[in-house]
Amino acid sequence: MNRKIARTFRLVVLFAATVALAVQAADWPHFRGPDANGISAEKGINKDWKAKPPKELWHVPVTDDGYAGPSVAAGKVFIIDHAATDDVVRAYDLTSGKQVWEFKYADADKPNYGFSRATPTYDSGKLYTLSRIGNLTCLDAEKGTKIWTHNLRKEFQGLTGRWDYAQSPVIDGEKLIVCPGGPNSVLVLNKLTGEQLFSGGGPDPAGYATPVIATINGKKQYVVFEGKALIGVDADKGGPPLWKCAWTTQSEVNAASPVVVDDSSIFVTSGYGVGCGLIKVNGAQAQVAWANKEIKAHFNSPVLINGQIYGIGDGFGLVCLDPQTGKENWKQGGFEKGGLIAIDGVLIAMNGQAGDCVMAEAKPDAYKELGRFVPLGGQSWTAPIVADMKLIVRNKTKLACYDLK
Repeated sequence: MNRKIARTFRLVVLFAATVALAVQAADWPHFRGPDANGISAEKGINKDWKAKPPKELWHVPVTDDGYAGPSVAAGKVFIIDHAATDDVVRAYDLTSGKQVWEFKYADADKPNYGFSRATPTYDSGKLYTLSRIGNLTCLDAEKGTKIWTHNLRKEFQGLTGRWDYAQSPVIDGEKLIVCPGGPNSVLVLNKLTGEQLFSGGGPDPAGYATPVIATINGKKQYVVFEGKALIGVDADKGGPPLWKCAWTTQSEVNAASPVVVDDSSIFVTSGYGVGCGLIKVNGAQAQVAWANKEIKAHFNSPVLINGQIYGIGDGFGLVCLDPQTGKENWKQGGFEKGGLIAIDGVLIAMNGQAGDCVMAEAKPDAYKELGRFVPLGGQSWTAPIVADMKLIVRNKTKLACYDLK
């Protein structure tokens, strides 16, 4: 009997652990999803949007007139909104859309394409947010209460471009990474206490892109798209860049996150007519292997699937290309500045101008659309996200959740 009880107990524990892992895998806890690559691992979604478009589960108003992205974890949807003279971090119940809590901090400056535009970062029961004016805050994700806060401009001499901060905080183990610009491109803090651990990079203005954790030439580092260059910073101790490659754009707008193609190659793309290219890193040297104008991503980051890049840029729209050569596989118009993600072998992409949400096959041979619907309409520049078989999108006035089953 004791052996049977013990065996049953082990099975219960194993089942509970499996469920916990499945729930965690279905979250979208920070910018670009669970693996920070814009790809969801969920399977079994409805792929016939022509016959069965996604059904709305709930929607709520947003009043920031901007582009901050949502994240999902622990059964909640998190987003930075704005009301009167305050930014408002809001948590909504994922199932019902009811607000669970809110946290406010002052931002009385004039709007600059709305207010905050970063995605909240969830990690181990805590939520990290960065405002456009540099307020970096750690909250209790269950209660919405403040644990610690810093201001990147006031405390770390941060320097941004004309559109303020847009990056999202990044967690690496016990470390929290942000890119204040100014004296240091990279600032690394203890995620629990907010204490500074080290800094690195150089005295350059910040870009708008969220940094990427990568192993390049066998060395773990933070790949950072600054206002004027792409750099790699030692993930263990900071210091001067391990390597640096110039990449200049009008008004220093490098906003789409770099995409690490392999252990020595990084794909980058910018708007304002600049285009895209592949940066090859060899030790302390980095140079542009090729560059063209096939993808001119104004701010939304591409995805890498089976060795191919899919991205949306100014001009033509959604493009698939080979990152090793820069050769275009196909392109499709009608996606103006929208964002995209990938899930279960398909792309989900937004038409940034009209607000269409489009499903297409993630294959390099040809563009094949599987359906579309208009969830909210109007300017929809923020990339969609997926969590727990739910599609979450926003435009300038609403945040909405749709069933993907």
